Amino acid sequence: MDWLSDVFSKGGPFFIVNTFFLAVCIALIVERSMYFLGRGHLNAKAFLEQIKRLLAANNVDRAKKLCDATSAPVARVAKAGLNRLHRGEAAVAQAMEETMTDAMPEVKTRIGALWSMANISTLTGLLGTITGLIRTFASLGEANPAEKEEKLSEGIAEAMYNTAYGLSIALLCMLAHLMLSAAMKKVIADLEAFALRFENLLAEGAAAAGQARGASAAPGLDRAD
Repeated sequence: MDWLSDVFSKGGPFFIVNTFFLAVCIALIVERSMYFLGRGHLNAKAFLEQIKRLLAANNVDRAKKLCDATSAPVARVAKAGLNRLHRGEAAVAQAMEETMTDAMPEVKTRIGALWSMANISTLTGLLGTITGLIRTFASLGEANPAEKEEKLSEGIAEAMYNTAYGLSIALLCMLAHLMLSAAMKKVIADLEAFALRFENLLAEGAAAAGQARGASAAPGLDRAD
């Protein structure tokens, strides 16, 4: 702790500013990680199989309750399609597309801010470096020869601390942006694939129902003849 307090005392004001940015970055990373590992995470293929079994048993209400059990975007898209099931394929496709459009900002939110925070922390660190050097060289002219070495050492330490701190925060933000962007793309890809497969599933069910109605009506026609 003494070493940490010594670093903060030598780092100067911009070191403290970058500490605030570090706290913001960590909060963003934790929040997005919790989303992708929690309510934003759902096995789309397994979920579709469950919906498929319930629809095959003509249990639409159970399928809706299954969707209500989670707040994942995939479940919301499925629920929107099930709610319009009685209106036909076009209404189902429109409802699912609208829900996907509403869900996309939730999936993408705050991830791009990490890249901006990487740039901001780097620039803040460089600003702390430059101001530290300016203040050091300005004080050297007024210092006596015995104090010059000490002041120069403190000024260089402040400059290096700010540079290293800013670059470290930027590296953390960039790595987090890379991983969270990959998670975001996976959720979006799963969502789009689920929507397509779900529409095909409903279309196949409607076609099968139409064939069944046609087959049941045919014997009646034969008897009429």
